[in-house]
Amino acid sequence: MKKKVLMGLVLCLSLCGCADTSEAVNVNEGGMVSEASEVATAIQDEIQSGIEEAIKQETSYIEDADEATSDDSASGEEAESGKSDERIAEAQIGDMVLPKYTMMRTDEASGKVEHITYPSHDYAGDGGEITKEANIYLPAGYSEDKKYNVMFLLHGIGGNENEWGLNKANSRVKAIMDNLAYYGDTEPFIIVTPNGRACESNGSSQSIDAFYLFGQELRNDLIPYIDENYSTYADYSEGYDLSEARAHRAIAGLSMGGMQTINIGIGECVDMFGYFGAFSAAPTSNLASKTASILEDNQYPIYYFYNICGLQDRTAYTSASAAAKILPSVCDQFVEGENFMWQELDGGHDFHIWYLGFYNFAQIVFKDL
Repeated sequence: MKKKVLMGLVLCLSLCGCADTSEAVNVNEGGMVSEASEVATAIQDEIQSGIEEAIKQETSYIEDADEATSDDSASGEEAESGKSDERIAEAQIGDMVLPKYTMMRTDEASGKVEHITYPSHDYAGDGGEITKEANIYLPAGYSEDKKYNVMFLLHGIGGNENEWGLNKANSRVKAIMDNLAYYGDTEPFIIVTPNGRACESNGSSQSIDAFYLFGQELRNDLIPYIDENYSTYADYSEGYDLSEARAHRAIAGLSMGGMQTINIGIGECVDMFGYFGAFSAAPTSNLASKTASILEDNQYPIYYFYNICGLQDRTAYTSASAAAKILPSVCDQFVEGENFMWQELDGGHDFHIWYLGFYNFAQIVFKDL
């Protein structure tokens, strides 16, 4: 019995991100330490193999914006038909991104991307002050005279602030956002892609644990920086109430970023965000029953929770389903067709699903404001 308990403890510590599970067992009972150490090593090897496989899938497909030509471009189709000024909103929340929304814009409808650094803290380490990096998409015609909604878009276990491609001139996400705004499918909004590890980017504390501590960075460092330096709906001042502008913030992410949307966005920071998007949420996402328990006394409205996952996703389908698919049946704060959507379709654990997820979610957020 003691042996089973010990092995269970090692497993739990491993899955919770213990840096060295062999050190977590410090007893000596008839060779149990040696056996437990072997079990811990095997578990660590299996976890590492799973992480490597997830990263391999995550990076297996990347696509840039489609280049515009004289006959087929973001505005070329209208020009060809003699309707160069006509803008028709045709985007739909569905299973494909219409081609005109992936065309790279180089005209006045093109937004711009800034690469920023901001002060933060090493929450996964000693808590000391560090400098973090992020990319920020600003819509075409961005002006300090106007207020903007903000989406925080998070990466996966193998990525950083650049995984969504906003660091590239031919970014597919930027093209989608430019065109959704140009054609009138959505109001222009700011997008922030940070490094979702709450630690020094290249420091010794850069571990899996850092993903789970990112809520502290969002609350204490990143969101205040954005609200102070960009024209958001928040009335920024020292010690301001972040909940006052929650209806104007969204959080979304792929894989581990999807887990962060569930565990951190909904689980810890529902007072700061009103819209949530999980794309192939990672295996450590909170179960639906846990989310329901966390929200039992929640007084903040969930404006929308959108989910998408590929049916052939060996990494995330089972866990994402357990985390989100049944939420409306266990928590009355989610109502299918009103503020909740679970979308599943053929696909794996890659950007074929995630570009579509962004495209769909971008049409959902901030609609009722």
